[in-house]
Amino acid sequence: MKKFLFLMIALVAFSFNAKADHDQVIAFNQLPAAAQTLLKEHFATKVPLVVTMDWDDYTVVYDSGEKVEFDKQGNWKEFDCRPSRVPSALIPEQIKSHIQTTFPGTTIIKLDKNRRGYEVKLNNGLDVEYNRLFQVIEIDD
Repeated sequence: MKKFLFLMIALVAFSFNAKADHDQVIAFNQLPAAAQTLLKEHFATKVPLVVTMDWDDYTVVYDSGEKVEFDKQGNWKEFDCRPSRVPSALIPEQIKSHIQTTFPGTTIIKLDKNRRGYEVKLNNGLDVEYNRLFQVIEIDD
């Protein structure tokens, strides 16, 4: 029985590792059209270092360190622009306004959109979470 249990645990662990390692390097022009358009418009001066695809998303990493993730349809999921800042035009107006009013002088270096809402990381170390109605639900340092 112990051998069977060990074998089952090993198989489950192996399947999780195998699934996580299925990132496939692709060409920029293999991204969905919506993703290509957004990147050409807002990251035109950046050079893509690598573009990958896995079972549920696309990731573009730039030589300057920025990273952008998209879902399978080409809708953005995350901007991680830690060496610089998330382009202002990509930040929802309600979030931009709240950050400018509440945390003047800060910049948004990471913006993550998920089914619950948005997560924002500021250059001063604060994390601000918003629900889908753009109401603040948590501020963490």
